[in-house]
Amino acid sequence: MKISIASGKGGTGKTLVATSLVASLASPGTMVTIADCDVEEPNAFLFFPERTILERKECPVPVPVIDEALCTHCGKCSEVCAYHALAVLPETVLLFPELCHGCGACKIICPEGAVSETSRSVGEIFRAQSGGVEIVWGELALGEARTTPLIKAVKTGAGGEMVIVDCPPGTSCSLVESVCGTDFCLLVTEPTPFGLYDLNIALKVLEKMNIPHGVLVNKSGMGDRRVYEYLEKRNIPLLMEIPLDRKIAELYSRGEIFAEKMPQWKAQFVGMVRRIEEMIS
Repeated sequence: MKISIASGKGGTGKTLVATSLVASLASPGTMVTIADCDVEEPNAFLFFPERTILERKECPVPVPVIDEALCTHCGKCSEVCAYHALAVLPETVLLFPELCHGCGACKIICPEGAVSETSRSVGEIFRAQSGGVEIVWGELALGEARTTPLIKAVKTGAGGEMVIVDCPPGTSCSLVESVCGTDFCLLVTEPTPFGLYDLNIALKVLEKMNIPHGVLVNKSGMGDRRVYEYLEKRNIPLLMEIPLDRKIAELYSRGEIFAEKMPQWKAQFVGMVRRIEEMIS
């Protein structure tokens, strides 16, 4: 089963929940995987200091190569490129690799066969192990704008019967790619006006993608009751609450998994997963 942990905004506690969930599910003889898809700022691996790196590899994406000897500068490759990665001039063709999405349309449409493909790296993928937990994460190369190829590669590298996907914040392409193919999405929110606004947007995305979902309210006890009223009105399941607790905040700030230091929470996380299993079955 793959459970994605997402949120419409940053700072709600996705990684707090994802790491505690993994720590609660891991047991002798059972391997649980956490896939950190926030490839611009991955940090889940920091909560497993005794990790052993198992694999480190580049994430290649295709880019076109123009053979100037064959090119007649007809401009068809530039016309078909939806992302304006090619500019055909009278005597040369300019390629902007950062804009290229690797769709291959320029290669298909070229009447002279002047376009071939090579690859370039958009970042690195890491795989590590810490006890009964496998950690997979990606680090986007400096200056890269597109995260989706690296996110897809991270998800491909995360195997096992139980995979927890720690998603990037927001509701852009990065989130869509991260939650795509997961069995359930747990949305983490906070009981504030900002939390409610972004939760509403994230829920609309999941509904369009037809992904089963539920909500966890973090930092409960602060803000107001509007998030709870919204969930009740829309009949969206509230699966768990984590209070605004100084001890939890201190543990997280030190890079420690709070469910390990406060083991009474492990049963609650396991119980939440059992309820999710019932919901999707």
